[in-house]
Amino acid sequence: MPSSPKFFHARTSPPATPHTRSTLLIFASLLTFAIVSFLFALSSFLSSGGSGYRCRNSDPRSVRVIWDKTGHGNNGLSAAGDDDGTKRHKIMGFVGIQTGFGSTGRRQSLRKTWMPSDRQGLQRLAFFKAAYALFDSEFYVKADDDIYLRPDRLSLLLVKERSHSQTYLGCMKKGPVFTDPKLKWYEPLSFLLGKEYFLHAYGPIYALSADVVASLVALRNDSFRMFSNEDVTIGAWMLAMNVNHEDNRALCEPECTQSSVAVWDIPKCSGLCNPEKKMLELHQIDACSKSPTLPSDDD
Repeated sequence: MPSSPKFFHARTSPPATPHTRSTLLIFASLLTFAIVSFLFALSSFLSSGGSGYRCRNSDPRSVRVIWDKTGHGNNGLSAAGDDDGTKRHKIMGFVGIQTGFGSTGRRQSLRKTWMPSDRQGLQRLAFFKAAYALFDSEFYVKADDDIYLRPDRLSLLLVKERSHSQTYLGCMKKGPVFTDPKLKWYEPLSFLLGKEYFLHAYGPIYALSADVVASLVALRNDSFRMFSNEDVTIGAWMLAMNVNHEDNRALCEPECTQSSVAVWDIPKCSGLCNPEKKMLELHQIDACSKSPTLPSDDD
């Protein structure tokens, strides 16, 4: 039996009620407000030069480097501090602390121990007073964020009279070249090095004199041989230059002493093991944080 025909009728929309009209009006108002707010925020961001949030009542502590492609003066580069034309200060040493995005805990431990974050504390560190005068420094010190450092003793070490103007200062070492890819310190270019590394400084802390840095920046970037490990790379560059390798074991002490400059868990770790905790523990030890800069004559 044939099925009965089906008829489809278009459904007519019911007339808009006052409640529906008020809901649409509120929605349109909210949408307009959101668009206006977005445009206002965008215009504010663009007018500020896209610099984002800036702390109020705080002086800038950055260093601006200007590269002079003409090659005249300062080996083709210069440094600028404030824009008000103030004279650059001569400093003894500039310390750069190598850290990473995931090392928040280490930086907090640093600020609570040997590198205080308060303004007066920074002023007591002579080599941070004029950081903007970077290229007027006598020495450039690279330090990792997982060592305990005595800046007062470091300053005395840097200011020491030296007969050689090109100095490579650090805790020097030699050792076997790692050729096993499974090892942490594997060197892919081991065939260039032989079985034993040349004399070079441990990576957690070392210093280069101003003349050494000036020679490095005068060279083109593609002139450098890059190895897998930073300390080996720097050591290789030093071999190509007429530098004096100055070995100082005070830069790699396993515990605080009357003459220690840098303390870290050598050779167990390339720095302090568990640095966030160990750094705070060391700072509570009088021999680490309260001992005099120079040992007394009675000792």
